[in-house]
Amino acid sequence: MTTPRRSLVIKSTSGTDRPEAANQALTVAAAGVAAGVDVSLWLTGESAWFGVPGRAADLVLEHAAAAPDLIETVLEGGRVTVCTQCAARRGIGPDDVLPGVRIAGAAVFVEESLAEGAQALVY
Repeated sequence: MTTPRRSLVIKSTSGTDRPEAANQALTVAAAGVAAGVDVSLWLTGESAWFGVPGRAADLVLEHAAAAPDLIETVLEGGRVTVCTQCAARRGIGPDDVLPGVRIAGAAVFVEESLAEGAQALVY
């Protein structure tokens, strides 16, 4: 019997309104990718803006890795998703997001979170 591959689903609900929480979510997602884990980062609420080119640079936090670099790391080895409703409320469409970022809804989040071997974290 084989053990299912572990995956990490991280939901960030904070943007520049809560910089420490937002940066923690991005840092954990990037660390997971660096460790070889299957990572899916969900940008919801105010963090939805981080899926738009140039907006992650608005997150400035002393003694923390730069948000654009963390998102780039996740995009290189994992998945980044902007919540459908959160995007719609902010006027963000598929043509507005960074290359590689998708827009998807709750059903996809639930599917990823409940997959065998998945660990979901919410920040």
